[in-house]
Amino acid sequence: MIDFDKFAKYSKAGPRYTSYPTAPEFNEGFTCKSYEEVLAHQDKNRKLSLYFHLPFCRSACYFCGCNVVYTSKEDKKERYIDYLVRELELLSHHLDTSREVIQMHFGGGTPTFFSAPQLERIIGAIKTHFKNFAKDAEISCEIDPRYLTKEQLDILTGHGFNRVSYGVQDFNDEVQKAIHRIQPYDVTANVVKMAKEAGIKSINMDLIYGLPYQTFETFQETLRLAVSLDPSRLAVFNYAHVPWMKKSMRKIDETTLPHPSVKLAIMRYTIDYLESNGYKMIGMDHFAKPDDELFLAIEKGELHRNFQGYTTKGGADLIGIGLTSIGEGLKHYVQNFKEMDEYEKAIDAGVLPVHRGLVLNDDDVLRKAVIMEMMSNFKLNIAGIEQAFGIDFFEYFSDAVAALAPFVEEELVVVDRVAKKILVNTTGTLLIRNIVMPFDAYLQKIPEDKRRFSKTV
Repeated sequence: MIDFDKFAKYSKAGPRYTSYPTAPEFNEGFTCKSYEEVLAHQDKNRKLSLYFHLPFCRSACYFCGCNVVYTSKEDKKERYIDYLVRELELLSHHLDTSREVIQMHFGGGTPTFFSAPQLERIIGAIKTHFKNFAKDAEISCEIDPRYLTKEQLDILTGHGFNRVSYGVQDFNDEVQKAIHRIQPYDVTANVVKMAKEAGIKSINMDLIYGLPYQTFETFQETLRLAVSLDPSRLAVFNYAHVPWMKKSMRKIDETTLPHPSVKLAIMRYTIDYLESNGYKMIGMDHFAKPDDELFLAIEKGELHRNFQGYTTKGGADLIGIGLTSIGEGLKHYVQNFKEMDEYEKAIDAGVLPVHRGLVLNDDDVLRKAVIMEMMSNFKLNIAGIEQAFGIDFFEYFSDAVAALAPFVEEELVVVDRVAKKILVNTTGTLLIRNIVMPFDAYLQKIPEDKRRFSKTV
């Protein structure tokens, strides 16, 4: 049972922890040479997860925090594919591409803003280099329902794509106008039907609460319509209003954003409504049917978290390809250039388009293990951490454990020193960002009033 009175008071700025250390710690001292060195020493037995950033959109959605290039010109898309192909060729000189691929994800932008022949060309280039896809590989694509044809879907399914994620956000007309994304219900219903008819069993739908002009009543209707389409997963995100980072968000009139009390009521209702309709809550913003692999993974304590969100495919090196893509390994993060001209300039010079990154030190690796296990599975096997890293947990993390005291007093967290476990209850899972923040050594150096992150609640 969720205690929302306890929950509400914890709203503060904090990272989303898709990585640790978080992206603000990446630096330009990590260069293409650094990345080449990392790739040269990777364990050839570790599996691969591939992320491709396809950055184009026709127009701006004002709520969006993604790295996007707005265009309607076909030649820009064709030019980007040319450079993507060349980046793959460069990468193949430094990475053993015969390693098994267990996951591939197309993100954006709008991947299906590329035509069917363009998608065929992109996938063909990928499979020229990466030939060893696991039979049960998760191959997924983010899709804007306004830009999907049967021809595109046929290309995707023909190449083994087995999961799609549809961006919906909200079905209300007034909200859609305010966020500059007109997407009638029938458009979404049609593409969900298309995916099911194509044999795709894993269909996710993204919704966002906290958008302009949303009310408790309008979001109730959005939820009803979403559930009527019977997706296997739903991600219901709290809108992160960060206009100092994303200029398009400045077009949103902040006076039209729902009051925190309304957002809280929406969250409470969302959890109750989805659970009463056969979905189970997974962490702070995901819901899945009990037979979905995400739910089964968390039941086994095997859920993982990366830059694409929650995943069942852990133990792989993430290779980011394309503009602004992020990669991750056991002891590094790497990010490509965000600006197209810099990205192209690097490839023209015959080098990987690395903008920045980070080599993790021993403390980073330890804290990453702690934070990511708690973010993913909402518990921590302290004995396992002590054995893996050769530390006395309660001595090493004495400050962090002390900082958990308010959560323990509120009965949101149990710190069991005898069984050597930390357990987070149902209310606490919604506050997991807050709960892991004491373990973030970098965050502790930033005064709370200077933390430039979205609110945790």
